[in-house]
Order: sequence, then C-alpha cells, then structure tokens
Amino acid sequence: MDQLRQIEAFTAVVSHGSFVKAAERLDLSKAVVSRLVLELEASLGTRLLNRTTRRLSLTDSGSRYVERCRQLLDDLAEANAEASATSSTPRGKLRINAPLSFGNLHLAPLWGEFLRLHPEVELDIELTDRVVDLVEEGFDLGVRIGRLQATSLVSRRLASDRTLLCASPAYLARAEPIHSLQDLARHSVMAYSWASWGDVWNFEGPEGQTESVTVRPRLRANSGDTCRAAALADQGVILQPAFLIGEDVRQGRLVEILPRYRRPALDIHALYPSRKHLSGKVRAMVDFLVDAFRQPGWA
Repeated sequence: MDQLRQIEAFTAVVSHGSFVKAAERLDLSKAVVSRLVLELEASLGTRLLNRTTRRLSLTDSGSRYVERCRQLLDDLAEANAEASATSSTPRGKLRINAPLSFGNLHLAPLWGEFLRLHPEVELDIELTDRVVDLVEEGFDLGVRIGRLQATSLVSRRLASDRTLLCASPAYLARAEPIHSLQDLARHSVMAYSWASWGDVWNFEGPEGQTESVTVRPRLRANSGDTCRAAALADQGVILQPAFLIGEDVRQGRLVEILPRYRRPALDIHALYPSRKHLSGKVRAMVDFLVDAFRQPGWA
C-alpha cells in the first residue's frame, strides 16, 4: 500500500510538472508528496527525477518507470471499475471545466438539481474560456463549444447554437446603414478574443456562397459578457451566440443584422477521458446534461 501511494505521488509530480501542483491534485502537503517520491527512489535504489531550483526532469530510469506506473494505475482503475460495476451509485468528487458565460447562464442553474439527484457526489466546477487539457489538469469532464480539435477524449453532443450578428437599436439609428457584409468594415465592432475566426468574419450568404469581411475592433475582450455589455451600451456590432444574447434579441434590446447571412452552427459537447469503464459519477453527469439540453432555453 505504501508503494502504491509512492507511485501515485511520483506519477502526479510528472504529470503536473511540480510537487506543489501534484500535492494540490492529491490533496496532500508538498512535504508529504516529496517524502513519498524520495521513499520510492530509495526503495528502488535509483534516482527517478532530476531536481533543480527551476524545473524537474525525468532521469532515464524515471522515463521508463513512469510509463509502467501509469499502466499499473490504469489497470488498477479498470479493475476497480469492474469490481464495482454492480454498485454504480455515483459518488465522490466530480471536477468539471466549462466556458465562463455558458457555465454561469446555462449550467449553474442545473447543479442544484444534479446534487439533489445524486447526494453522494461533490461538484468542483471551474469556469474559464481558456482551453484546458482535461487530462493534464485533472478534470473528469469538460463542456466545449465550437468545432472540436482532434482528441482522444470521448464526446457527447449536448446541443447546437446560432451565432448572431447584432447591435442595439440606438447604435443602428445613428450609424451608417448596413446593407451588405462589407459595410461592417466601417463599423465599430466589439470582438471576442477567444473566437476562432479572429478579425475575419466568415458567413454563408443568401445564395449559399461563402463571404467574409475583415473587421477592425474598437473593443476586444476575452469575455462575451463584456462584448454584450458594450453593445447594450450602444457602442457597436457584436457576433455572439444565441445562448448569450438571444433574450436581448427577443426583448428588442439588440437587433439582428443581415439575418440572411449565417455562421456555421456552434455545437456544444461534453468531453471526458476515454476509458473502458466509465465512472458512475461521470456517466450520471453526461446523461443528466444530455437530457437537460434536449430543448435548450435559448432556442
């Protein structure tokens, strides 16, 4: 049992690149993690890690050993999952990563119901628009919006959404008319920094043709909420998903521009590490989200 704890500490240090981060992941002190790794090296009679004041690196022995350790831990997790398959009650801490605005608007209202349904699960939610490595940073599940990159993770589609080109009635009343996509090049634009399209906005036109315009943002922000707030303050044009601004359009606070021009749909997925035996808590959450978004509130 002691050697298993030592192996878990060693692999966590390698995966996270530091004793401090490994300690946080394992819910131990840095001193305990350091001691476990030293004990493992002593029991093996070899150094596994090169330590300097600035960085850690694996020795040759450490490089070979860590792969065997990871396989050992994977096999143990699979064996435990098989053994508990008949008792699949969701339990334990579930770490979830999701985009900030979507998480606050459309996921936060769901957590109370999930906790009510699964009283033995503890949720640890991190909201950020930064694209994180779910495995590297120790998340059990992530929610992603937009085109998925090549990944070894398993994905379940939750919903899809439109991206709307909008501005406030007051801004449109005082600004130059927008009759074509190219007119946007002369307008004040509030741009979302993390958008994959950057400053070149591509659309499918009324006849199915692809058209693009290069915009010159007056405001650039890494938060869709900030772009929305600027548009509501009559400062210009935004390109944002309906889950964020759909209610503003319905209430007339924002007006859709060039509605016959469309962006590709934004798919919303749940992602989780690929394993033969999915834990009960992850399976329960994925099924819960799929059911919750069968009829999205922004549609």
